[in-house]
Amino acid sequence: MKKILVCKETDEKETRTALIPDDVKRLIAMGFEITVVKGTGVKSGFSDKDYEKAGASLVDSNEKGYKNKDIVLRILKPESIKGIEKDTLHLSYLDPFNEKKLLSDMAKAGLQAVSLEMIPRTTLAQKMDVQSSQTSLAGYTAVVNAAARLPKILPMMVTPSGTINPARVFVIGVGVAGLQAIATAKRLGARVDAFDTRPVVEEQVKSLGASFVKIDLGEMGQTDQGYAKELTPEQVKKQQEAQAKVCERSDIVITTAKVFGRKAPRLIGADVLDRMKPGAVVVDMAVSTGGNVEGSKLYQEVIRDNGVIIMSGDMLERQVPFDASKMLSGNFTAFLTHFYDKEKKELVVDLDDEIMKGCLLTKDGKIIHERFK
Repeated sequence: MKKILVCKETDEKETRTALIPDDVKRLIAMGFEITVVKGTGVKSGFSDKDYEKAGASLVDSNEKGYKNKDIVLRILKPESIKGIEKDTLHLSYLDPFNEKKLLSDMAKAGLQAVSLEMIPRTTLAQKMDVQSSQTSLAGYTAVVNAAARLPKILPMMVTPSGTINPARVFVIGVGVAGLQAIATAKRLGARVDAFDTRPVVEEQVKSLGASFVKIDLGEMGQTDQGYAKELTPEQVKKQQEAQAKVCERSDIVITTAKVFGRKAPRLIGADVLDRMKPGAVVVDMAVSTGGNVEGSKLYQEVIRDNGVIIMSGDMLERQVPFDASKMLSGNFTAFLTHFYDKEKKELVVDLDDEIMKGCLLTKDGKIIHERFK
């Protein structure tokens, strides 16, 4: 397995590419043969000439590129798998909890389907972790977007005309996105509060110069993958009540409670939004999975009657496609390098490897992953 096709994304909203020219050059030097669909990197800032200089061959379309390829790389789940040959290793986001038919079709077609979301969040697999690389950029972008929309500045400023107090930012959820949001807001001079159901992250919050909001929810913890464990209805209500007080005094609120495979918890209701200051901005980064904020809409801005602005925080990494593609490409390259056999000079699908075992969903005509069988 060494012939790779880098697909062009068919979704008009997608701006990223799976492999950048620098990594194409690196993989070719290892022994891979790479074909790139024309126009693949244009939205990310990479021309077809850049790929040709790196040593890649160009092809007119995804469909034409599938022939005689061992590995197919793309970002989003495929709209169609027609033309992808049997035993091809297919890597992309697959949304496996919601795409049962796609998984079934890929199994029937004899494909070896890797779900990027299912790559284990372990130290060994850290370089392959697309979730972390992309949500980090999203956390940064959420703050920048909110700051641009807020009718005031973020830092404290002392002028002859008077002193301007720093804006207050409240980040709910201190995962990868939340930590980057905190760091970005602090760099811009805001006063930052943060909350997470996992008390273990308090030290990280304080290390970034933010204040950790303590809410006693009883016994809490995190999953093996590092996500917060799901709250009981009683714990959710208690969290909402305590958060409401912080939201009322905040200029920007960013919610990041989006967990793969589950509906997002409702953290901020209309009653809380009604009590917030006119012009305050709320960014819901879980809007695509049900939303943390009542009234948030995917890819739309909502302005409430009291002047509170609710912004869609979904897929914000697409707003910085050059760097998002660079990080994604690094994730793909790390995966391909990890499973590359230098003696055989090809990629080997090794199911004894914990990383492959965790993310390979279909093989030999069957769905083989324990969670999706």
